[in-house]
Amino acid sequence: MEEAERLCDRIGIIDSGTIQAEGTRDELIRVTGGLDEIRLTGSGETAASAERLRTLPAVREVHAERHTLRLTVQDAPTAVSQVVTGATSAGMSLRDVEITRPNLESVFLQLTGKALRD
Repeated sequence: MEEAERLCDRIGIIDSGTIQAEGTRDELIRVTGGLDEIRLTGSGETAASAERLRTLPAVREVHAERHTLRLTVQDAPTAVSQVVTGATSAGMSLRDVEITRPNLESVFLQLTGKALRD
């Protein structure tokens, strides 16, 4: 997939002989929502932080686990400062912040429900 992202102008996602989607890299990412993920790991007030972060304009979803918040956001590089500020001001002490942006592998997984095979 890395080669396809780097070399191809247009890409088709085929599953079991059926074309699931076709277009440029950016078009395929938009088809599947094109949203980034920010994962916050730490301690303290994760529930209060989750509630506060749900009010931010860039945040689409917040999933809270014991010491982790997973946020689906629009444009993570722009939103990350507001997210970190919101979480810490609500009482969460952060140990790690991770940003994941969609790529063709995540598009393939979302469209087919299958991981890539060699």
